Amino acid sequence: MKKLIIGVLLCSGAGIVMAQEKKDGGFQKYEQEIPGSAVKFTMVPIPAGSFKMGSNSGDADEKPQVTVKLDAFYMGSHEVTFDEYALFQNDESLGQNVDADAVTRPTPPYIDLTLGMGKEGGFPANSMQQRAAVMYCKWLYSKTGVFYRLPTEAEWEYAARAGSATPYFFGSDAKQLDAYAWYAKNSEDKYYKVGLKKPNPWGLYDIYGNVAEWVLDQYQADYYKTLGKAASNPARLPQSRNPRIVRGGNYKDDAASLRSTNRTESDPIWNRRDPQIPKSKWWNADAPFVGFRIVRPVKQPSAEEIEKFFSTYIL
Repeated sequence: MKKLIIGVLLCSGAGIVMAQEKKDGGFQKYEQEIPGSAVKFTMVPIPAGSFKMGSNSGDADEKPQVTVKLDAFYMGSHEVTFDEYALFQNDESLGQNVDADAVTRPTPPYIDLTLGMGKEGGFPANSMQQRAAVMYCKWLYSKTGVFYRLPTEAEWEYAARAGSATPYFFGSDAKQLDAYAWYAKNSEDKYYKVGLKKPNPWGLYDIYGNVAEWVLDQYQADYYKTLGKAASNPARLPQSRNPRIVRGGNYKDDAASLRSTNRTESDPIWNRRDPQIPKSKWWNADAPFVGFRIVRPVKQPSAEEIEKFFSTYIL
């Protein structure tokens, strides 16, 4: 079994000049502009700390509950939108080869992956495979000089909980979900523009529902058992394209699937209608419910560490 403690690789080192950093250098919310465009996104600070990951009363793959310590990081206030993702998708300076050491853009979608639910104007990007989400982060690094990546499972759950120890950050009453999330009960079977519902206490919109969110880790049902009584910045290294993990539930899911601790493993069936042979590494023809949000470690890794990261995670 491969396992990586990411404190060294992702959260230490120096050498990258911060883009759009606040002049006072404080650990606070900031806006990042994507150079060459008018598109911006907001990153919110997630403080360092420890929490109980998993649930002793949840599904089998959420057990046992373990103590996890995390360094501080920033997280996108909302899911990556089509307005942001399209800049990468349409960047004609990029090729479309399969070289993991180069920044490459996705192949053109073979169908309307939005299914008419909405695209420009703040709708979440959807239907990409995890590889495309990680490559977007590499492209964003090339544009901004700042290392962005997907969150680990631990970081995602910690941020979603926002200091809570209950099934949802607001408590245990699923009836309150309507104020915070688009899910099966209120979505009318479609996703919505980001930020229309209330955020969690740490300023994260749509952390539950709308579209589910890719995290870095390879899925392993008994992963928590391997962490021992305590872990620091844990992540499960990739070994194969599937199964990976999405978190947060989506607009098709019931309330139980939106719990902070719920884990959903990726499934090749999400791309069963892909007409390409071999099937696309970029898109999931049957997963309009999958998207992603990004994080940025406070302590930027070195250029060498960043290249190692991308060569590890882009499969």
